[in-house]
This record gives sequence, structure tokens and C-alpha cells, in this order.
Amino acid sequence: MGQDRLVTDAKPGATTFPIPAAMIRRALEFNGEPATPRLAATVVLLRPVGDDFELYVLKRARTMVFGGLYAFPGGGVDPTDRPETIRGDWAERLGVPGEQARAIVGAAARELFEEAGVLLAGPVTEPDRTVTDVSAGDWEADRVAIAGRALTLTEVLDRRGLRLRDDLLFPWGRWITPEFEPKRFDTWFFVALLPEGQTARDVSGESEAAAWVLPKAAEELPMLPPTRSTVDSFSPYRKIAEIIAAASRRDAATPVVPRVVVREDGSALLHVS
Repeated sequence: MGQDRLVTDAKPGATTFPIPAAMIRRALEFNGEPATPRLAATVVLLRPVGDDFELYVLKRARTMVFGGLYAFPGGGVDPTDRPETIRGDWAERLGVPGEQARAIVGAAARELFEEAGVLLAGPVTEPDRTVTDVSAGDWEADRVAIAGRALTLTEVLDRRGLRLRDDLLFPWGRWITPEFEPKRFDTWFFVALLPEGQTARDVSGESEAAAWVLPKAAEELPMLPPTRSTVDSFSPYRKIAEIIAAASRRDAATPVVPRVVVREDGSALLHVS
């Protein structure tokens, strides 16, 4: 079985996913200490379209791990991800200590800017405003510098008299890579509305394409189980406002930890409870 077997055609609400033979072997043979998961964040960017809404997805470059699969903008937490936040309840919402929670939120905002050119920020003196177009040359130079770790997002915001609008990030879920995998992530999924006047752009060096797609269309794209399950979770909703309202009721503190279930015929599925 090749990597494409990680792709699932499961319908919304499904809790099992086909997995490759190599993963089955790792699960059955594992008897050591699990690797410590790296903290990570992913942002599902939304925009209204007619009576529906679209999701922004990236197709990972073929040179990357899991190349060719679709994902949302995101990545691991960086040591510089320590922004000042507006919300004071992130530790409770994410289920981790305050400093870790701030880092996760900072990573979500930074990765969204790095990989989609979308910035959740506004003037310090006008707390209800967000910046509009951030695609001009000076902004692009800042984005590239942040991606290359020559600048931090906090430094750019401070220089421009802006602050992070973390109140525009809504926690949706949390997934941890199974214990038998050598490389593990503890990933929080957030949803966010595309700020007025901004345009998502395919600027990530880790993707070969990007697109806005309806949730139904996203169900047909090849994705890893956490991404697929997140897409499926939007099926009850028709409006972005409904998703934002639902986010307040979501448990983003308790992680989903998939496990491998081996059947009598020797085949196996990744089970999500």
C-alpha cells in the first residue's frame, strides 16, 4: 500500500480511515517511549460565497512529506511565537498553560500570514478595525522576513502600530499524532474569517497550489484524517456565523488521539473516537 492509502473517501461523520501497511507495522511493533509531540497550529480560513461559504486549502508540494495532499495553512510553534493577546481565556480554551496557549495562538496567526498572506491584526488605537490589503511590496518583504525568521510577527506588528487580532481566531479542535509514530504533533485547529479587503494568496513555499473550495468539493480532495475530519465537521452548517457560534461550544482542549484497529483479516483502520 502506498502513501495514497492515507487518503480517505469516508463520508461526513466517519470515524475510521484506511492506513498504509507501513503504519500498521509501526503500530504493531512499537514498544518504546512515545516521542514528545511538537506543538502546532492550523487555521481553516473561511469566506462567504452566496448562501454558502468556502474553505481555503493548500496542495502540499510533491517534495514535502505527504506531498500532493490538501491541507490548511499551519505548522509548528516557533520559539518566537509569544504575542500579546486580546483574549484572556486561551489557556482554558486550549487546555494548556498560558504561555503555551499564547505560543499556539501566535503560531496560528504567523502561519496564516506566512502561507496565505492573510494577517489578523489591527491598529492599536482602533481595536475594532483590521488591516485591509497586505499584499503590497513592503508587506510582502515583511512576510518573507517572518517566514525566513529574520523578523518576528510581533516585531512587524509593533513597528507598524498594530496588534494581533486573536479575537478573530476561534478554536475548533485538537489532534495528537498516534504514539507509535516517530514524528508527532499536538495540533490545534482554528477557524477564522477572511478579513475584509484582504486576499488569500498562494505564497507558501511548501505548496504547489491553493484554492477556495466549497465544503462539499473539499470532501473529494485527498487529505490526511485530521484535515478530512475537520472538513466533515462543517457539514451541519450553511453560514459562517453558524460556525463561529458553534466554535464557542467546541472542545478544543481535549485531544483526539487516533488509534490503529487491526481486524481479523489482518487489515487495519485508523479509528477516531
